[in-house]
Amino acid sequence: MISPALTDALASWLDHARALDGAAPNTLTAYQGDVLGFLAFMTQHKGAQQGLGPIADVSIRDMRSWMSHERGRGISARSMARALSAVKSFYKWLAKREGFEATAVLSTRAPKFQKKLPRPLSEDAAREMITTVEMQHLEPWIAARDSAVVTLLYGCGLRISEALGLTGADVPLPDTLVIKGKGGKERIVPVLSAAKEAVMAYTRICPHPIEPDSPLFRGARGGALNQRLVQKVMEKSRLQLGLPASATPHAMRHSFATHLLTAGGDLRAIQELLGHASLSTTQGYTAVDSAQLMDVYNRAHPKA
Repeated sequence: MISPALTDALASWLDHARALDGAAPNTLTAYQGDVLGFLAFMTQHKGAQQGLGPIADVSIRDMRSWMSHERGRGISARSMARALSAVKSFYKWLAKREGFEATAVLSTRAPKFQKKLPRPLSEDAAREMITTVEMQHLEPWIAARDSAVVTLLYGCGLRISEALGLTGADVPLPDTLVIKGKGGKERIVPVLSAAKEAVMAYTRICPHPIEPDSPLFRGARGGALNQRLVQKVMEKSRLQLGLPASATPHAMRHSFATHLLTAGGDLRAIQELLGHASLSTTQGYTAVDSAQLMDVYNRAHPKA
């Protein structure tokens, strides 16, 4: 149990994160779950209801007990680091508002974990994926729809939610699209002719009227296309192509970035195209490119 005052404080912090930081709904849900889990542990750990007073007295030992408990439950180092980040963010905001010292919480170190590198497809595999996706449905307009969506993921580096968020007002596709990504941040994305043509081929035969305020990509019954349908058609295609389980819709976005980098693209420019808030996120693709280079070296070098 946590006190009403602390409950109100948590709600205010989430409102702050939503309004000022532009946190996405899924992010806010994760924040709330992480902080509530922390507060629930502290209630049990200290044997008393947690309010604004008690929560300010959390010690380094308390923090270590919480992290040890979570790891004992099987929580991964990555998830633990995310939860700690949420708790720290809440404490930083709360300490400033309530005027207490939060050093014990803010100085707690996150567990180390190895960041997963993006797993892009090769250029040939990316092209084959687009072609194979179009062959999965007997209904021509649905086949054209699926091909258009996957072409946008690869050709423009869009997240699947961004592609499915396009409306009738976006067609015919212009030379550049203004995409609203995570946190409501906007970016400008060039549109390749192949993407324009794929979307146009779909809209010409789509049986549902595509109005300016309606979703561009439709399900069989005319509603907005569900992400899961795109995931399923790619699952079927990757099995036919013998590609790994990592060949997902998001892998097409990874492929877009990696192939641009391989062709000599500027890292800052790719950061802008992807809508990454931090360059360090984009730099993960540098590691991918280096890993691929070393793989070629190890397989081809005469002394390997």
